[in-house]
Order: sequence, then C-alpha cells, then structure tokens
Amino acid sequence: MGVSDKLSQISRRDLFKLAGQYGMSSTLMAAGTFGGAMSLANLASAAESTYERRFAKEAKYNLKFGAAGFNARNLLIERAGALEFARDLEARTDGEIRIEFIGDNQICGQTSCVEKTQQGIVDIYAASTQNSAGGAPYLNVLDYAYMFRNRADQYHFLYSPASMRLLREPYEKRHGLKFLFSHAELRGIQLGLNWEDKPTVTSVEQLAGTKNRVTGTQLGRIAMEALNLNPVPIAWEETLDGLKQGLIDGAETWASAVAYANMAPVVSQSVHLNFFCGTEHTAMSASVFDGLEGYLQDAVMESAYWAQTHVQAANEVALINTVGQSDPQLPNTIFAQNNVRNAFLSAEEIKKAEEMCSPEYQPALWEEWRERLNGWSGGLDTYQEIYDEVRTIDANTLPENVEPRRWWKG
Repeated sequence: MGVSDKLSQISRRDLFKLAGQYGMSSTLMAAGTFGGAMSLANLASAAESTYERRFAKEAKYNLKFGAAGFNARNLLIERAGALEFARDLEARTDGEIRIEFIGDNQICGQTSCVEKTQQGIVDIYAASTQNSAGGAPYLNVLDYAYMFRNRADQYHFLYSPASMRLLREPYEKRHGLKFLFSHAELRGIQLGLNWEDKPTVTSVEQLAGTKNRVTGTQLGRIAMEALNLNPVPIAWEETLDGLKQGLIDGAETWASAVAYANMAPVVSQSVHLNFFCGTEHTAMSASVFDGLEGYLQDAVMESAYWAQTHVQAANEVALINTVGQSDPQLPNTIFAQNNVRNAFLSAEEIKKAEEMCSPEYQPALWEEWRERLNGWSGGLDTYQEIYDEVRTIDANTLPENVEPRRWWKG
C-alpha cells in the first residue's frame, strides 16, 4: 500500500471526530508515526497516548505552527520534517513548549505563511522559500540559476557555518524570521498531459516556447525567461487546475511537490532541469525565539538540527521509494502509478542550460537582483560566495553522504 493511501481508509469525518477529542495536533502527530496501514482503532489509541504525553504538564509556551498545505499524509511523501520537528521539540523540552500544528491551508498557504508569521498570527511556518520570497525577498538569495549543482550541494550549504552570514543572519535582520531547516530538491518543468504522447524530453530546445507556472521567486523568472520557458505566475493552489485544463504546458516545481500535491495524475513528464532551488523550509518568528529562555532556544536549535538530519535521509529515500524519481522507476511509486515519466537530461544538456541562464555565463541578466541581495547581505558577493562554498565538496557526493554540522556553532 502506498503511503498516500495510509490515511485514506479513515474517513475525514472520523479524523475530525478524533481531532475533536484529542486535538488536531495530537491526532496528526500520532498519524505521522505509522509506517504502514492504520485502522481507526489504532489511530485512536495512538492519538490518546500522544495527547496524554503532550498534556501531562502545563506548557510554558504554546506556539502556533502554520504548515501551509501539509498534513500527516503528504508529509510522508515530501519529507519536509515539519511534524518531526514539532514532536521532537515537545519531547526535548519535556512539554514546556507545546506546538499547535495547523496544516491543510487552514491558517496560511504557500505564499501567506511568511507574512502571517511576521504579523504574529503564527509563530512558526513551513512553506517553500520560493513562494515565501514574495513576503521575504531575501530568500531569493537561494535562487540564482545553477548555483547548486545537485542536492548534496544544497544540504552542504544548509549545514555550513557560511549559511549563517549568507542566508540566515540577513534573513533574520531584514525580515524578523529565523531560518531553521529545509528539505532540498532542485526545480524542473513538470509537463502536463499534452506531452503524454510526445517523446521523452532530452533537450532544452524541446521546452522552448512552452508556457509554465512560476512561483513567487523573482530570480526564478530570470532563469525561465532566459531559457524561453514563458513564466506565468499562478498560485500553487491553482496550479493543478491550470495543468488539468491545459492553460499552461507545465509547472516549474520539483518531483516530490508533484507527488504530495496530488498533481501526478495531470503530469506526464518530470523534466529534471535542476536549474534552481526547491526548498520547503521551516522558519520561526525571531522575536518569539528571542523571548524564550536560553535553554529553550538551545532546544529549538537542536530540534532544528535533528529535523535537518532526518529530512536529509528520509527525503532521499522517499524520492526513490515513494515518489518514483529514479531510472528504472520502482513499480508502486506515485509516478509509476500515474505514468509520470522521468526526463533526466544529460550533463551536456544541463551545461547548455547553465550557459543560457546562469550568472556565471549571463551576468548582465542578474546584475540588478545581485546588487540588491548583496546590499541586503551587508555587502557580500552572495552568488559567488555560495557558489564557491558548495564547490568545496566533490561534485559526485551523494546527498545522503553530506556530513551534518551544527551550522550555528561555526
């Protein structure tokens, strides 16, 4: 049974009934611990023991976690680590911090979670950095085209002390948010059903002139325009309909996003252009963090580190076993069940795309944004420094072999 079917045996009504009894957070945290099928009775007893453990004593801090469209089911497809972080932080602080997990777009969506955290409506949020870049433009710093060669580079940067001055500190100073951890994939073009009967894409030219959805990232648009991919801004929540109705040829996103958002039925080819970051991150209000006692701040950081190591291992496995991003594809994956073909481009094609759009080869396209980001960072050469930092590891490093480090300890 596929992971996405795990909760489907339990009706929405039953789920809400349990949530009414034990709270949605306890119910979701309990659901997230199941590895296989679950029955209503199983879930009820897990929710009860989770609830009893979480409410054994009075919490010192109750924090709201706005997790965009995530829930216990789809967080087992795209392993973004949000529920694991919440569970670990509660356990690590012995219940002094209690987290109310609010997913399924109930309190905020992909583009609004960042603003709701800045406004103090939620304390912690999870959404992609690209969608959050509308409300927190410094996040564009991750989106220079082909700055990261692969997922190993991304994890290496997230663990690197260099991420403090190049990403985390300017983000906190400018936007009042603390970047905790992130999942790491690279974006490509997910083609709709019009491409079902066409040959598998092998070159950048085949995509030229197609119309594709773009996120909130301003830098992503620069790359897409240079690659002749006609970026059309469409909200994540409306992308599924856009693909279904053929209003767009494809969507710029990453593989596990297609799988978790139930887009696989309307996607025929997943073209791995890998041209810039797809990072589903979790961040926290800096003022809420600063208001915690020192030992609780340490706990938040340790839970963030633990969640980062969990995501690094779990998402790499889920890409192959759950999503189906491999060649050959495993039979019961979401991609295989929905006839989504992987289009892995050759190193030569990727190089060609890089030469068409990256700051390395097309500096003029990026000048304005590069200058802006450099100014916000306090005068660092953001692109060059991140580019150089990630190339301190071998290009063939496997993502799961990147060494975890506590980035804030330098």
